[in-house]
Amino acid sequence: MAGKFLRGALIEFSESFPLPIPNVIIFQYNPETMTHAWTPATTNPATSTPGAAGAAANPLAITGDPQESFSFTLAMDANDMIADGDAVETGLATASGVYTRLAALEMLLFPTAPPGGGLIGSVSSALGIGGGSAAPTRQVPAAQLPTVLFVWGPGRIVPVRVTSLSITEKLYDSVLLNPTHAEAQIGLRVLTAQELPFVDGPLGTLAKMAATYSHGLREALALANLANAAESIVGMLPV
Repeated sequence: MAGKFLRGALIEFSESFPLPIPNVIIFQYNPETMTHAWTPATTNPATSTPGAAGAAANPLAITGDPQESFSFTLAMDANDMIADGDAVETGLATASGVYTRLAALEMLLFPTAPPGGGLIGSVSSALGIGGGSAAPTRQVPAAQLPTVLFVWGPGRIVPVRVTSLSITEKLYDSVLLNPTHAEAQIGLRVLTAQELPFVDGPLGTLAKMAATYSHGLREALALANLANAAESIVGMLPV
């Protein structure tokens, strides 16, 4: 419903001059349900195969951390944006319905420009154009999907990649056929500790801090649950 309350959000930082500009997608409505899934890490073949010296291999050895993911549906409605009375939102909703919110979500699936001048500057540098050198000076950085912070209250702030986006447009205005009501099914994959060192750009430090904070909070909550576990175990013992 419309009004002031704590909302979830997706935050992306894009390279720009002179400062990075955050693309903040605040949820108009918080999803009523959300799937939080975990996939255990796979077994490491290098440690599960016996060595040349006949040493016993560890069949429980794994490759890293488990894979964490989220999936949920976001609802968007232009009429409620207009009813909220905010001048900017009212103007955008009147002119384009919910197109601006949809476009912001869609851009999360497009590769970001490599740091240091974007694609054109990177290609020119790699080919030695404009530098007076016949040999390439550096490789063109590989394109990457944006790293995004998924914010779900103060207790859950994690760096993610958008893995899926499916939009269902339900209603349109009668003038320009702008969508006025839509639902977006979103899939997010949380970056692992092995992936975080490769996060470039202004979000790199924030992504590492968010991951450390969220994991530390999870460990603290798990320790807090030991009080419940101790009481349960005492009740289960036969003596």
